[in-house]
Amino acid sequence: MTASTATSVSTYTALPIPPAALAELRRTDDSGRPMQPYTAREDGIPYDSVGSPLRCCLRAAEPGERVALVSYAPLRRWAAASGAEPGAYDEAGPVFIHAEECGGPREEAQGFRLARPGALRVLRRYDARGRIVGGRLFEVPEDREAGFARALGEAFAGPEAALVHVRALEYGCFQFEVRRP
Repeated sequence: MTASTATSVSTYTALPIPPAALAELRRTDDSGRPMQPYTAREDGIPYDSVGSPLRCCLRAAEPGERVALVSYAPLRRWAAASGAEPGAYDEAGPVFIHAEECGGPREEAQGFRLARPGALRVLRRYDARGRIVGGRLFEVPEDREAGFARALGEAFAGPEAALVHVRALEYGCFQFEVRRP
């Protein structure tokens, strides 16, 4: 991955939603609904009070940008590409994306920028079959880079984890995926 397609800390890389998946989500999301774009406002309304974290470019939406809240099934899409069978672990959840192609993460968007200190995240580990092999609650520390490096190091310490999904505890929103380095 290059800096234009992902952001990294140590050996771990936060992956944005892939461009091909974004193109599909901009037509019909993973729950079968058409995209309904809106213009991002300064206060983050209509959807939340802390802004709309965009999973296409791993940054917060800026006022005036055209964005959308769509349903995304990251494990389902990974499984389809890898031949895995996640079974009941397949799930879809809400994510914000740009309503039009954005070019992915900006060069200056290094590290885990969407993670504000104090935010609660759930790290879910999945094996190569797409089955969950553990998870943990994680409170983002002030030094979020070191905190994520430690938490992801623990998540990938055993051989069974092929990828980790990071989700917001509060709303269940998918934040990003990290694959085994």
